[in-house]
Amino acid sequence: MTELIIYSGIFLLLIAHALLARKMYRTVHEDTTLGMKEKNDWKLKALIFPGFYWFQYKASKK
Repeated sequence: MTELIIYSGIFLLLIAHALLARKMYRTVHEDTTLGMKEKNDWKLKALIFPGFYWFQYKASKK
């Protein structure tokens, strides 16, 4: 039973990671103020640590 709880927690974290990465990837892709290199940098960061870089991206847009 403990394994099931651990695996379901890991699965939920993985799904949250994928959804946040997709949201950031889509937002960066639609941003017309960024150049191609900047977009690629933010997209790569979105795949690695989307939660951390999402707040950095938002702060840089202010």
